[in-house]
Amino acid sequence: MQPASVLILPGLGNSGPAHWQTHWQAEHGYRRVEQTNWDQPQLADWLTTLQHAITARNSGVVLVAHSLACSLVAHYGQAHPERVLGAFLVSPADVDCQQRTPEETRCFSPIPLAPLPFPAHVVVSSDDPYVDAARAEFFAQRWGAGFTDIGCHGHINAASGLGAWPEGHAQFRACLAQWGLA
Repeated sequence: MQPASVLILPGLGNSGPAHWQTHWQAEHGYRRVEQTNWDQPQLADWLTTLQHAITARNSGVVLVAHSLACSLVAHYGQAHPERVLGAFLVSPADVDCQQRTPEETRCFSPIPLAPLPFPAHVVVSSDDPYVDAARAEFFAQRWGAGFTDIGCHGHINAASGLGAWPEGHAQFRACLAQWGLA
């Protein structure tokens, strides 16, 4: 069996040079899925881009999603789960909540709440401005995913000051091992 390819899925606005996703891409050779429009996302376009990225791989894939991309994974899992071997979902933005997320993310609503057809793990910060930790735990329960609250780290992005976030990568590697992919 070929090893799984890891695809990095940034959220709204992409992940800049100080974001842990960018560090993981550079340090571990993971591939970033490049969306056409990071600032005015359209669910159908993002789904198509993700589908192309997955079918271009010669192996199954593991998705590492942040923020809005967690909703993308939930939508994708309902339509095309066959090559996805697992998903690591960090800071799932609550696109159903107008008080928590910007209007341009609303086209990703409603967030699918059916169990994901592949193993997944949700990581959240207890003070994330884009999702209440209890709501993120609800997503994890509905998706059949594991759940970790890492304490107060904002949106678990560059502004959180986590750098390459080695603790997060260790948790990701532990998930891969648990899923039989490491």
